[in-house]
Amino acid sequence: MSLEKLLPVPSNYFPRMARIVINSWGSYGDVNPYLALGLALAARGHTPVMALPGHFREDVLRVGLDFHPVGLVLDEEDPATPAMIAGVMHPRWGGAYIYRDLMMPTLRETYAQLKAACVGADLIISQPLGIGAPLLAETTGIRWASTVLAPLSFGSAHEMIVPPPLPALKQLEILGPGVPRFFAWFMRQLSAPWAEPVQQFRRELGLPRGRHPIFEGQFGAPLVLAMFSRVLAAPQPDWPHNTSITGQLVNDSAQGAALSADLEQFLADGEPPVVFTLGSAAVRVSGTFFDESLRAMQRLKRRAVFLAGADTTARLAGSLPDTMRMVDAAPHSMLFPRASLIVHQAGVGTLGSALRSGKPTIAVPFANDQPDNAWRIAQLGTSRTIYPNDYRASNIIDVVDAMRRDARYARRAAEIGTIVQAEDGPATACDLIEQYLSAPTTHAAA
Repeated sequence: MSLEKLLPVPSNYFPRMARIVINSWGSYGDVNPYLALGLALAARGHTPVMALPGHFREDVLRVGLDFHPVGLVLDEEDPATPAMIAGVMHPRWGGAYIYRDLMMPTLRETYAQLKAACVGADLIISQPLGIGAPLLAETTGIRWASTVLAPLSFGSAHEMIVPPPLPALKQLEILGPGVPRFFAWFMRQLSAPWAEPVQQFRRELGLPRGRHPIFEGQFGAPLVLAMFSRVLAAPQPDWPHNTSITGQLVNDSAQGAALSADLEQFLADGEPPVVFTLGSAAVRVSGTFFDESLRAMQRLKRRAVFLAGADTTARLAGSLPDTMRMVDAAPHSMLFPRASLIVHQAGVGTLGSALRSGKPTIAVPFANDQPDNAWRIAQLGTSRTIYPNDYRASNIIDVVDAMRRDARYARRAAEIGTIVQAEDGPATACDLIEQYLSAPTTHAAA
């Protein structure tokens, strides 16, 4: 059902200059889409306020948006940070760690920070880890829109996700529709104890017990934006009825305004390289990913670019042949279209840029939504998957060779790229937000 039918728009009601608080937490893949949304809203005359952890301050100010610190800060100097990243990216318990060990202990502090950010605001926009937003909507009456970045967040009983702890269980879907329903129920039962502190905090705020904060509770907003490409998922019968798919929102300004002169020259001097990247989170737990990738490219005698992070770049960059380059990071939107093949972790931000580039990919999913995302692009016919435990030079060579020999991957990737490039995620999201702001006040309890 379209938002227009849900929220009839009266004439001359729209507030032309809305103050809109946008709250997110996570890696750059979790923040960059909201920077894109903030810039698009600002271009329409609104005042977006990016309510993000303090370590994103400079990234926000660099693009000219307002910033308010909200949420747990990642301190690069803190000796506990590597263990935190490892917990977030744990292949079996990453989701539990994020909610139980990171989000819940800071719930009250984050709520207070978000409440301060929302003074005078017309709307708050949250993502799945923005657990304070539904509470603020109930206690203050502020309008609220929620968002997701990946289809996995809906936990549909009609389309079984790829369970991050045991991806092979996806194969049980062939046994019938009862299997996805069971897994949707099981996900809710398993995660309910992680979110019990939210129910306790609701009592402190004078609110009744709410629906599951990780699932139904975050979809009580009158507007739910699915901020991913339509090629990744079709709406399911049990998605929230007020959901609209916007298309991908891309902004990688934090990774640079241009490619380095050396990298630009390297790309111009030869055939398109294979690009290897693990985004901004999995790169911290890369293990032997870059070592095995380097061995594979040396044996294949292929040109390659590695976005390897500071530590690996310092360790390996000096020993590369002239046919390869290794850098900390680079803007995906500028690099990916010039690749022949992209090997990535299937984080939804990196994945979206790869789809948009029109290039075939190999997914190496580590945790959380990544296995499900990898399955979806494999179904599109644009990608193959190698899990980290199997990521060895010999396997990389086999898959790269197979994809090079089979022209269907490149052809299908180009077709999908054309579709994704035609989507205008920021404009669609802004249109839906403005329609919501133009409607009479309505609020659904979380």
